[in-house]
Amino acid sequence: MAQPSVMPVAENTARPASDWDTALYLKFEAERSKPARDLLARVDLSPRRIVDLGCGAGTSTRLLVERFPEAEIVGVDNSEPMLAEARRRLPGVRFEHADIAAWRPRQRPDLIFANAALQWLPDHETLFARLMSILAEGGALAVQMPDNRQEPSHALMRLVAADGPWAERLVPIAKTRAVIATHVEYYAWLKPLAAALDIWQTTYVHPMAGVGAVVDWFRGSALRPFLNPLDECEREEFIERYMRELADAYRVEPGGALLFLYPRLFIHARKHGPRR
Repeated sequence: MAQPSVMPVAENTARPASDWDTALYLKFEAERSKPARDLLARVDLSPRRIVDLGCGAGTSTRLLVERFPEAEIVGVDNSEPMLAEARRRLPGVRFEHADIAAWRPRQRPDLIFANAALQWLPDHETLFARLMSILAEGGALAVQMPDNRQEPSHALMRLVAADGPWAERLVPIAKTRAVIATHVEYYAWLKPLAAALDIWQTTYVHPMAGVGAVVDWFRGSALRPFLNPLDECEREEFIERYMRELADAYRVEPGGALLFLYPRLFIHARKHGPRR
């Protein structure tokens, strides 16, 4: 069996709460919700108990409530600011503060829905097997993860981090960011555990207003680990360099739209047992 291509991270935690800016994250909520909608469209069961793992501000949770209004739905996340926003938006849903790496449900869920969350954790071979074991018989694991490490947006983060007065502080951060495995590896890990397994990849094309919009997309999430160790002047310089590199890497269409590509990997695995 292939070895995992997931790099170890410094701590076995899903996205640190300090790495998120709720307002900036929600600025692109419409674009971020498209993969969640596409993943949910593949769920072909009627679950009674659902866990939205890594629910964030509740965008995906809202979709689950709309699709399964009679189900018991629990949102789980490790960011208190995100959970506060989720509770404000969905007061009728229970939300729990927990680290995905250590999370255990009170009851076996029929559906574990993880939209853009599991890519922050290491050792996916073990993680995915554990999540499948937690499911009720006949239940399903539905996962979507960004697969953009080789995209210019992410490659240029690492380039700028390694090329500046901050390199000594930022290069170790770049080296410890988790990397998801390949579709071949997920298939090998999940096929023995699943009655049905569907894996697919989609690249979304988001027309953006310019490189500033791309920076805002990541300033609320992926850029924060690089910016947090810097002082205010260094942050401004980092962002300026990053924007210059982005301007060279992305084409601007007539009319001014920058076509921002965002590849994502999807997995839907149904556990053996009576279909829910």
